[in-house]
Amino acid sequence: MSLDIRHQASLQNLNSLSLPARAENFCQVKDTQQLVSAIYYATKNNLQITPLGGGSNMVLAGDIAGLVVHVDIKGVTTAPAAGAFIDVTFAAGENWHQMVEYCLQQGWYGLENLSLIPGNMGAAPIQNIGAYGVELCDVFVSLHAIDIASGDRVKLDHKQCGFGYRDSIFKQAYKDRYLITHVCLRLSTQPTTNISYPALAAALAGITPTPQLVSQAVCEIRRQKLPDPTNLPNVGSFFKNPIVAKSDLARLVINNEAAPSYVQSDGRYKIAAAWLIDQCGFRGQRRGPVGVHANQALVLVNYGGTGAQLMALAAEIQDAVAAKFAIDLDLEPRVYGRG
Repeated sequence: MSLDIRHQASLQNLNSLSLPARAENFCQVKDTQQLVSAIYYATKNNLQITPLGGGSNMVLAGDIAGLVVHVDIKGVTTAPAAGAFIDVTFAAGENWHQMVEYCLQQGWYGLENLSLIPGNMGAAPIQNIGAYGVELCDVFVSLHAIDIASGDRVKLDHKQCGFGYRDSIFKQAYKDRYLITHVCLRLSTQPTTNISYPALAAALAGITPTPQLVSQAVCEIRRQKLPDPTNLPNVGSFFKNPIVAKSDLARLVINNEAAPSYVQSDGRYKIAAAWLIDQCGFRGQRRGPVGVHANQALVLVNYGGTGAQLMALAAEIQDAVAAKFAIDLDLEPRVYGRG
């Protein structure tokens, strides 16, 4: 299948914030060979590659130079694993939530807590997506990718991916180095559940949980807290929950006893970013055509504005939280199209 390169292509319908931006050059790839061809085209024409999947974790602050590659590779394969487990390999262009539902239908368990997370499979390891007591790294086996510089195909295991909280080596040393084509996860063929997260435990109180019920509960909780991007454009959580030292938490709670915090395995504490933003009075506020969601201060929404306007609001929130609490908020999505 030949590669179709479009010029000055609109990306507004390909990002969940529905921000107006154009790609200087754009192509959609349906298989690995097309992806190799796209890399060759970019190399030959000295173009920087920007990968695009579901567009659910990106902010387009302006037009994108170079070549935007929309990875739309599909497919699911399986292989037996030791014990009551199965290794399931997903192509990068598969929709995450649809694959969670598919796995439940097949009797493959472990992704229920990650239901309704927007985006595609290929982005999941980059972000090490997580929710309700489970992270991708808990079930991750390996991934296949293509080295942008050389065109070589590589396989990276769990250790090589350097997973952390909403983090991986693909956001650090390997940033912009690889295009992920497939992700392999090890799932259980026995219906085990994890309802350790307080909101999930409360939703299922008095009920014998099944993976299906866990998924349903997660979806209900998420829909109550987060707006549907097809109705109100957003990328979900716009800021990461900051992780601070015990001494920093002690300083915070002197005047803020109600500050929600969660101890981490390394002895540090995760602070609820939504609470910090709410305390600064931003929940439900608008700045022209952009704003903060009325029900969840962690979510920035677009009513028809631009990436620049959204980033100005994000900077205003970061400055206010830093001034009030001496805590820095980092962005969850990646920003493209600004110098």
